Amino acid sequence: MTDKETVLIVDDEKEISDLIGIYLKNEGYAVLKASDGLEALEVLKKSEVHLIILDIMMPKMDGIQACMRIREEKNMPIIMLSAKSQDMDKIMGLSTGADDYVTKPFNPLELIARVKSQLRRYTRLNIPNEKKKDEIDIGNLSINVATHEVIVDGKEVKLTPREFDILELLARNKGIVFSIEKIFESVWKEDYYESDNTVMVHIRKIREKIEMNPRKPQYIKTVWGVGYKFEN
Repeated sequence: MTDKETVLIVDDEKEISDLIGIYLKNEGYAVLKASDGLEALEVLKKSEVHLIILDIMMPKMDGIQACMRIREEKNMPIIMLSAKSQDMDKIMGLSTGADDYVTKPFNPLELIARVKSQLRRYTRLNIPNEKKKDEIDIGNLSINVATHEVIVDGKEVKLTPREFDILELLARNKGIVFSIEKIFESVWKEDYYESDNTVMVHIRKIREKIEMNPRKPQYIKTVWGVGYKFEN
């Protein structure tokens, strides 16, 4: 990976910390280490960390306390490590904000697989704002503004430029009712004429392409006497 993602290993057992570090570095990750919860909090103040592997049983500040403190400010994935395998220990670890729980002794390859899985999820949820502006996801409908692609139930749907503009307008403003006049003037950039049914025709065509049942639309709802809105 070009921009290395950084993993913080928090464990007072040096052999385990070193072993995990070797596997992570082999996968291209940058590695930071701390031997207890207090030291981990200091590392987080100074360095950008994308995932934490956090042992529960440690001196000074254990993993449960550290996890609770970290979650007050940070949302990166946390994988708990523990020699205990009882369900209550797992529940306690996960209820304090951990994303995953691995019992010692563990297979390092399994731990690495979990690291990759958590980082993929974290990356998806934290896409930079510039990318988010280009993508609108509602239910089974995905709209990519940059590429003008519309995906419904995993299949691409072809819309005309005007249809796409109407869909984007409504989808960006979920729950807000737009009058036919407002839609026309926003999309066509012209004055609306009372007898013009252009918008209604376009709405009908959009529904035929994105709705499972155009007569009972899931996405674009008619607000009688007012206009249209995208279902929130």
